[in-house]
Amino acid sequence: MYPELGLYIDGVWLRGEGRVAEPVINPATEQPIADLWHATDADLERALLAAKRSFAAWRKVSPYDRSRILRKAAEILRSRRDDVALTLTLEQGKILAESRGEVDAAVDIIEWAADEGRRAYGRVVAGRTSDIRQLVVPEPVGPAAAFTPWNFPATTPARKISTALAAGCPIIIKAAEETPGTCVEIVRAFDEAGLPAGVLNLVFGKPAYISEKLIGSPIIRKISFTGSVPVGKHLTRLAADGMKRVTMELGGHSPAIVFADADPVQAAKVLVGGKYRNAGQVCIAPSRFYVEKNIEDAFVSAFIAETKKLKLGDGTEPSSTMGPMANSRRLDAMDSFVGDPTRGGDILLGGARTGNRGYFFEPTIIHRPSDESRLMREEPFGPVAPVCPFDDFDEVISKANALPYGLAAYVFTSSTKTALAASDEIESGMVAVNSLSMTLTETPMGGVKDSGQGYEGGIEGIEGYLNRKFISLM
Repeated sequence: MYPELGLYIDGVWLRGEGRVAEPVINPATEQPIADLWHATDADLERALLAAKRSFAAWRKVSPYDRSRILRKAAEILRSRRDDVALTLTLEQGKILAESRGEVDAAVDIIEWAADEGRRAYGRVVAGRTSDIRQLVVPEPVGPAAAFTPWNFPATTPARKISTALAAGCPIIIKAAEETPGTCVEIVRAFDEAGLPAGVLNLVFGKPAYISEKLIGSPIIRKISFTGSVPVGKHLTRLAADGMKRVTMELGGHSPAIVFADADPVQAAKVLVGGKYRNAGQVCIAPSRFYVEKNIEDAFVSAFIAETKKLKLGDGTEPSSTMGPMANSRRLDAMDSFVGDPTRGGDILLGGARTGNRGYFFEPTIIHRPSDESRLMREEPFGPVAPVCPFDDFDEVISKANALPYGLAAYVFTSSTKTALAASDEIESGMVAVNSLSMTLTETPMGGVKDSGQGYEGGIEGIEGYLNRKFISLM
């Protein structure tokens, strides 16, 4: 039902042996399901030395042989898809259908990286005289340290691990302590696929301590983090001391703009699916909704009707369409957003915790909250949806761009002119028009402003793990 947990360092699984442990909690039942061991000082030093030692050999492994190992790992993970999905649901809470989809996406990511590593080409630059050859050659940047969150415990580690390995970089990954089992299964797949010892290391422990220890080491040359803006900024400052490459995929507060020429019922149906996926704990989820006044009533009615169809329950139950929040902190956060004295507006649906066990919060709709409320200024990262009207294009673009975030945005319109204009004017790393199509394996994922720097996925993702060396030959 749930895997045996452990640290994975230099090709060896480590458990117990005097290490501090913490319980892993099922968010649907609030019951412990396993003990997770924390890495010691000696464990972290061993992981760093393993990454340093293995870099010399792994960087020289051909992209074709790296690809073969990655594809084998993907094959192993695919064969265990249902078991890994159950692990994911037990520790994170999302419904099984979403967990299965996430494991499928993780396999897709690993396979993409396997191929993309083979396409990390250099180039020849024409010389100014016939006796000069000028080459631009890609080289792996060096050992990487990656830090992943609890909301997507399969796809986020899979993306960081596979991209680093495909580029020729060993990696030490610190996965989320609340959702360790899924990453353990991913690492096990790489181990069984024949990955050399030391190239991939998995650790857990106190996040602040581990991040400072790994980033502070001269062995680490690349940092990749997915998580909150404040933590991302802190890790970037730590990396700056060693001039280390960083990829930061940070939080957002994604505007969803529905213009009057859109179908309000269809837009509402699509946006409800995006908003309440994983109980709203998705960094790119539409999280503040702006609807042109002419269709405000029709949209709100349809949004309420679609939201009422959601069935809140344990993610392992086939009838559930929305699971619990991942931890008690998220419940407290939802209470604070709903109870904010500056909130304003009307609660049209939900607004409270529910059930006598588990971290469940009702799907919630708040109509016309104040622009100054926390809900409109801070990402709720949960199942609370604020819906506000707007009068014209310039007004809504101004509102969409008013915050320091720029990760994702959504536009609904039947006008090509409006779609193009909005896509141009919105300050965001990603924009989807009339759909939720975003963060596919083959497309770049990244934000602007406080939402991060660098990209994961697509042809851009592997560039973060490569140096470009210029060689002039005469």
